[in-house]
Amino acid sequence: MSGGLALVRHQIRYEQLSFWRNPQSAFFTFVFPVVVIAIFGALFGGGPADPYFYGLSPLQYYVATIAAVSVLGSCYSQLAIVLATRRQDGILKRVRATPLPVGVYFAGLLAHCVMVSVVDVVLIFGVGRLYGVPLPGPSRWPAIALVLVLGAAAFCALGVAVASLIRNAEAAPAVVQLILFPLVFLSGTYLPIHSGVVNGVSGFLPVRPFNEALLGAFAGRDGFAWSSLGVLLVWGAVGAAVAIRRFRWDPRPE
Repeated sequence: MSGGLALVRHQIRYEQLSFWRNPQSAFFTFVFPVVVIAIFGALFGGGPADPYFYGLSPLQYYVATIAAVSVLGSCYSQLAIVLATRRQDGILKRVRATPLPVGVYFAGLLAHCVMVSVVDVVLIFGVGRLYGVPLPGPSRWPAIALVLVLGAAAFCALGVAVASLIRNAEAAPAVVQLILFPLVFLSGTYLPIHSGVVNGVSGFLPVRPFNEALLGAFAGRDGFAWSSLGVLLVWGAVGAAVAIRRFRWDPRPE
């Protein structure tokens, strides 16, 4: 057990070093969501609660939804692109040939993605606080933590699943964004959606339940958003099943 934990720690350190040795990528990973929330802060400031934003102030709404987007970026988009690139470059094939257990490799990679998303979320909360957004009370932290952990796990599973469907690294960004871009807008990330039909459809998809669970925690609703968490759990299980069945370590022949 101690040896396995040591291997996982080593793999996490490897992933962190690889990430930070590409300073341009690391810089924009953290700067983009901070710039977005800063722009919304300049536009809306510490405005009052608005029914259009489900009883939250506009900036409270965007702090929650941009935090969700940052988790999507770290645990879904970047993960899928990194795996597709490593497979094409032959890195995954070489890793598979080493004594490193498959579970340890993925545990280190997924833990790294979660760590990056946590830093993003903390930065977004911090910038929101500078613009007067109150931090959630301690009673809401367990709900927020559960939503973030389950959301990160579900989108990591979906990221690995999508990576298994990508044929080459050049197509990876297009495939990832083709799936993510419509979901983000249909799920009310950048603008609340008040259409019953759209909300009904997007409620069965993974992004909107993630947004709603975070918004509920920010709005001070008692308890946990079990229905939204259930949808995330189902999508995480689907992603894991696809990843296990279809993931390839070798580059696909052209």
